[in-house]
Amino acid sequence: MGKAASLANIGSIADSSLGFRNRIINGAMVIDQRNAGASVTPISGQFVADRFYYTVSQASKLTAQQSSITSLAGFINMLRTTSSSAYSVLSTDIFALRQTIEGLNVADLSWGTANAATVTLSFWVRSTLTGTFGGSLRNSAADRSYPFSYTISAANTWEQKSITVVGDTSGTWLTTNGVGILLSFGLGVGSTNSGTAGAWAAGSFVSATGATSVVGTNGATFDITGVQLEKGSTATSFDYRPYTTELQLCQRYLPAWNTSAANGPFAMGQAYSTIAANIILPYQVQPRVPPTGITSTAASSFYLVNNSGGVAGTYNATSFYFASLNALWLTCGTSSGLVAGNATLLGTNTAPAQILATGCEL
Repeated sequence: MGKAASLANIGSIADSSLGFRNRIINGAMVIDQRNAGASVTPISGQFVADRFYYTVSQASKLTAQQSSITSLAGFINMLRTTSSSAYSVLSTDIFALRQTIEGLNVADLSWGTANAATVTLSFWVRSTLTGTFGGSLRNSAADRSYPFSYTISAANTWEQKSITVVGDTSGTWLTTNGVGILLSFGLGVGSTNSGTAGAWAAGSFVSATGATSVVGTNGATFDITGVQLEKGSTATSFDYRPYTTELQLCQRYLPAWNTSAANGPFAMGQAYSTIAANIILPYQVQPRVPPTGITSTAASSFYLVNNSGGVAGTYNATSFYFASLNALWLTCGTSSGLVAGNATLLGTNTAPAQILATGCEL
């Protein structure tokens, strides 16, 4: 009997610790591949910490930054939004922090059917403002929304919030590599895009009616971390995955290649003229869809290796050529020194050097 009880306990531990409990990626804000913690004045659709992006209907009303924290046990990073002015939100305005969850990662919720599962959203939040704040869950067609509200009771104090949502039995909820659920935290949302909190509604709502506007107060801050969306009616402890696992999850949507050392190897390829080479970058993780472009550090960060192992001319171009689900194909240019048909190496002059593939985000 003692042995049976022991096995039962092992099973219970396994059930609670295995699997993808938190459907949010980078909920602890530990990954920031694009900005490395630098402050950003986001345009609409721009990502700051990985997987978290902003919708802004008016330019330059807020700044955002991944920041370190020591004041909240169990967390070392947060995402801070700071209002840049005292802006009066118009009826059609949207200022929101968002994460789009891939349909494949929420397929088991069975939303849009009679078997729709209940979920619980939890997070830690801190603001210079107090009052009622809002957000929403929405489908890809933008015709089913669940506005929610929560209260920040004390200024400049971390508070944990939990919202339980009975799954939607109506509408179409994708279970593909498209948009499964769109999570939004309102930072200033006009009446057109706000709805009654606590119920499913037909339409596209970003926040709850009457919610506090962060962008309405100059210098107001809104800090968030520990964001978790899980199956069930109770918030559990934050699903803190290993850093490498979290980074790999992020790289499905943002393939990245980095080096932290000068004169480091970056990738191999073949010269096709005296001034240009094809370079192939295998992915660390297969992307959601093939990339459609790249961003990179300056040309001065890189060099190509000539036939004798030295630097080939002056490096001048890193260009996207083609991508599949297996690898990224670049064309790289230099002023001289290559031999057509010979192998070459893309190296780095400076650190850090980075290439990011674009077009894989939801």
